[in-house]
Amino acid sequence: MVGSSVRTVLPSLLVGGWVTVLAVAVPSYSAGGPASDPFAALRVNRTAGDAPITPFDLKNLDGRMIGSYELRGKVILVNFWATWCGPCKEEMPSLSRLQSQFDPGQFQVVTITTDRHPQGIKQFLDHLGIRLPVLFDEQEDVSRSFMVRGLPTTVLVSADGKAVGRAVGPRAWDSEESVALVRHLLAGMK
Repeated sequence: MVGSSVRTVLPSLLVGGWVTVLAVAVPSYSAGGPASDPFAALRVNRTAGDAPITPFDLKNLDGRMIGSYELRGKVILVNFWATWCGPCKEEMPSLSRLQSQFDPGQFQVVTITTDRHPQGIKQFLDHLGIRLPVLFDEQEDVSRSFMVRGLPTTVLVSADGKAVGRAVGPRAWDSEESVALVRHLLAGMK
C-alpha cells in the first residue's frame, strides 16, 4: 500500500520449517497529512490564493445580472458545469445538499454554465428539486478567467475573494469531507 507503514504485526507462523511473519498495512498519517488536511481528503488542489478572482457580472436564470461583488464576504463554491456533461449533472444534487447544510449568508454554491438554453436548465433543476443559482457565461469570459479546461470544474473562493482550492472532475459534495472543508474555510473567516 503506497503511503502506508506497518502498524500491526500478527504472531509468527511456522510453515514448512520457516518462520513467517504476517503484517497488516494500516495507513499512517502524520500531523498535517491527508487525514488532517481537508483539501487533500477531498482531492482538492490548493491554489496560491494571493490574488482576488477576476470580478464578473453574469445573468441568472431569471435574466437578472449577478455580480461577484454581491458574493463578497462569503465562502463561495463556484461550479462550472453543463447539461450535456453527465458527471456534472450527477454531482448537482450533492451540491444542493451541501448548500442546505450552511447559512447562505456565509457560504454560497454558485453554478456557472456556458449552456444557452435556460428553459432546459430550469426543467432539469426543477425535476431534481434543486434551488441553486445558475449563472450564464455566454461569452465564456469567466470560464477563461478561472482557467476552466474540463467539466465539471469547481473553485473554492475564500471570504476575501481569493481562489483557494480547485477540483476538476466530479466530487461527492455532500460528503463528510466536503462539509469539513467548508467548515475549515468558514473558520478562516473568523
